[in-house]
Amino acid sequence: MVRISPGLMVKADVTRLSPPRDLRVVTGTALDPLELAELRAEAMRPSLEAAGRFDPDRVRRRFLDHFDAEATAAFYTGPDLAGFIVVRQMPDHLYLDHLYIAPDQQGAGLGAQIIRSVQEQMAEPTGQEIRLIALTGSPAGRFYQRAGFERTGSDGIDDSYSWHPMSRDSRGNLG
Repeated sequence: MVRISPGLMVKADVTRLSPPRDLRVVTGTALDPLELAELRAEAMRPSLEAAGRFDPDRVRRRFLDHFDAEATAAFYTGPDLAGFIVVRQMPDHLYLDHLYIAPDQQGAGLGAQIIRSVQEQMAEPTGQEIRLIALTGSPAGRFYQRAGFERTGSDGIDDSYSWHPMSRDSRGNLG
């Protein structure tokens, strides 16, 4: 929880996210963490292989060890998992911990719609910054920059990014 003004507490609430396109959103105990971990491994594979760091068991385990159903929203097209997001409330910002889109759904704008939903429905109403990290050199970095995030640093393995609600231009566009 974060204190926005005296007496007002806010928690990151992924249930407020509108499902993009013709997808349905699933949150909470209805989620299957093993299915999400599998999608994570599938989506991360190309970037981690390029970096010489792909270990599918480690990728799944790192997700499952920190799984929080209350911070997670999954998006389905029919019975198929199209993607999911994990947004955690930190003392002074929202932390976008995971955003993965199924490979057969990538490039169709689903990720951008989910990011826009987090920006508009979670960050802007509270004035909170969104922070995240992405593997250095991965396509994710370019994706987040197109969504208005600024690269704020790097440790040589991961790049840090940040988005502020005030980063809209005078026409209200992101970026």
